[in-house]
Amino acid sequence: MCNLYNVSPKEEFERYVRKQFRLGWEPRTVGPFQHGIFIRAGEGGGVEAADGQWGMIAPRSKARRPDSRAILTNNARIESIAERFTYRDSWKAGRRCLIPAIWYQEPNWETGKNIWWRLQRADGAPWALAGIWSEWTDPATGEIVPNFSMITCNCDGHPLLGRLHKPDPKLPDDAQDKRAVAHIAPEHWEQWLHGSADEAVALIRPQPIEAFDLADAQRTDQAIAEMR
Repeated sequence: MCNLYNVSPKEEFERYVRKQFRLGWEPRTVGPFQHGIFIRAGEGGGVEAADGQWGMIAPRSKARRPDSRAILTNNARIESIAERFTYRDSWKAGRRCLIPAIWYQEPNWETGKNIWWRLQRADGAPWALAGIWSEWTDPATGEIVPNFSMITCNCDGHPLLGRLHKPDPKLPDDAQDKRAVAHIAPEHWEQWLHGSADEAVALIRPQPIEAFDLADAQRTDQAIAEMR
């Protein structure tokens, strides 16, 4: 799961998708329950950008985030998104979105300690990460708070993404349930934002290794070699 990412500069994202957005934004690093940018379906079949909390707020919640710091809602598993209380209403309503990111961060433990990798694209273009969104009304103030989560899928066996996250020594390699976020290419935006649930699920998959800048992986490989 992803717990840190950097919002893509607006101009770079607009150039990549060949669209312009009314909302202005600056690149910034975002952690759970902080504010980021997401792209959703707009009126008339277009798209619009919104600023919202990265971390879904459960329906009828009294607060913007759970009381326990151990509970995070910034990532939603595609396998259970239609059943989990926090996400199911948005999923049923087709409130899917895209999150502009120039990089996102994941941990690698192959050296025995955590080495953070910044996952960037090999071509330097931004990611448009698959997400789900909602709007929550603050019961104390009446403020409407947009909020969103990234959607994750299994990436066990992936030659790059399968190397990330601390492995469970009690489980075999093919049953770790390593997680990855999913990029939605511009030519699939219509299917993602306006298609059926089945059509949307078909787009949730790990990106091929060729899509990634491998600099952090190569640095980790060098560190492992020096340990031998």
